[in-house]
Amino acid sequence: MDEELRVLTERLRRESRGGVAYERLMGTEDHDELAGVLTAPGQPLWARELAAYRLGVAGDRRAFESLVLLLNHRDPPRCAAAAEALAVLGDPRTARAAAALATNELRVAYALQPVRLLVRLRAPEAVPALITTLERRLRPHDPYRRVALACVEGLGTLADPRAKRVLTEALAHPPLAAAAVTALGRIPRQQQRS
Repeated sequence: MDEELRVLTERLRRESRGGVAYERLMGTEDHDELAGVLTAPGQPLWARELAAYRLGVAGDRRAFESLVLLLNHRDPPRCAAAAEALAVLGDPRTARAAAALATNELRVAYALQPVRLLVRLRAPEAVPALITTLERRLRPHDPYRRVALACVEGLGTLADPRAKRVLTEALAHPPLAAAAVTALGRIPRQQQRS
């Protein structure tokens, strides 16, 4: 996580122009101060992200809602940082929120990190959400191949027999075929027959 924190802090230092407010949020150990940034009006996005991330990795569940919003942000680095903090946070609502974001067709362009987070969490919601998301990505000319590939790879990591049908369908899509073969190979043989 040290590398993720370094990347996050460098990015947010640039966004904030490294001012006094940035240094204060980076240096404080006061969780109430950080939580206050999440609810105070007029706070810049960089400050909300920094406060939410720091609270999340510290296990403070007051960061949950802000991190979920950031998980579905249009800026990929924000999504990745939020996913990291949510994985560490350990809030029981995380898997359900990530599944909702991963399967939301209106926001599928931003589903990559929710999909990856679901795989990392290995929660009961993960396999059904990844199957649903992948089924939708198997349409002709679907532009979200990175999301589809993340689903295929994730289903391989989870090695759940429920994924066999959709992974078999993914074999017919050249950009996904090699990953689908690997994923299918991870499902134990006796379970593949079910």
